[in-house]
Amino acid sequence: MKMYGIPNCDTVKKARKYLESKKVEFDFVDFKKSPPTISFLENVKKTIGELPVNKKGITYKKYKEEYEKLNEDKKLQFLIEHSSMIKRPILEKANKILALGFSEDEYLKWIK
Repeated sequence: MKMYGIPNCDTVKKARKYLESKKVEFDFVDFKKSPPTISFLENVKKTIGELPVNKKGITYKKYKEEYEKLNEDKKLQFLIEHSSMIKRPILEKANKILALGFSEDEYLKWIK
C-alpha cells in the first residue's frame, strides 16, 4: 500500500498516524520529492471522476483563475508542478486508488 501526499499537511499527518496505530504497513510518497505522474493523476481521475484538486486549499485559491482556464492536458501538468493543489492523502494499492482524503470509515474498508 502507498500513501501519497505532503508530510506537513495536517490531513496527511492524521492519516499516517491512523494507519500506524492500526499497524498497517505502507510506503509514503512525498509529492514534493516525487511529483505525481500524468498516468497517476489520470488513474485518480478515472477512479473518482475528476482530477484530485483540493478546491478548499490555499494553493487552489491562489491559482484558481489561471487553473480553470486550462485544458485537461495543461491542468495535469499544472498539478504536477503545483502538487500542493492536489487533494491528499491518496491511498493506493496495486495501482488501484482506494481513498482520497482521510476518513476513518473509508480507511477501515481497506485495512481489514
